[in-house]
Amino acid sequence: MSDLVLASRNRKKLLELEALLAPLGYRLRLVSEFSNVEPEESAPTFVENALIKARHAAAVSGLPAIADDSGLEVAALGGAPGVYSARYSGSHGDDAANNAKLLKELANMADEQRSARFISVLAMLRHADDPVPLIALGAWAGSILHAPRGEKGFGYDPLFLDPESGLSAAEMTAEAKNTRSHRARAFAALLLQLRPS
Repeated sequence: MSDLVLASRNRKKLLELEALLAPLGYRLRLVSEFSNVEPEESAPTFVENALIKARHAAAVSGLPAIADDSGLEVAALGGAPGVYSARYSGSHGDDAANNAKLLKELANMADEQRSARFISVLAMLRHADDPVPLIALGAWAGSILHAPRGEKGFGYDPLFLDPESGLSAAEMTAEAKNTRSHRARAFAALLLQLRPS
């Protein structure tokens, strides 16, 4: 197994991504094993923020790194919360507050106005100064529910309705989510780039 540093402190994200990467022979380690410093995600795009995080993780660990920058885009909100998804309510990583704010913003909107999509951008680097990072994008289209459903997952999962299954992302098993999610789709795109030609 080759060690690969995940530029995240989120253990739930680690478990989700580990299941996707294990078949390739990678063992994921959280960046928090190597540093307590968090880089500032100051860029306006998912791609740039993923690169900031991946370069930091590779630099502090001395290992290859992978970063996921992801978020929720709601069409009726002009793409918000977007790159600010994790800190939509003001404090970083407060899922309950972020979900409450989103529900408030959409309170008077009918079902047909609640379309949304999850976006995931993966950046993978061989080392901190890698001039040719691998970049992969995945999107998962759905809509926003009027109230949370389900206990699994994290972030906006309880509010995101998958139209094909009729389940919220938080009602899906990890296996089902890993076949449909934005991260699963980004990983599928990344795997195509990692396969020997």
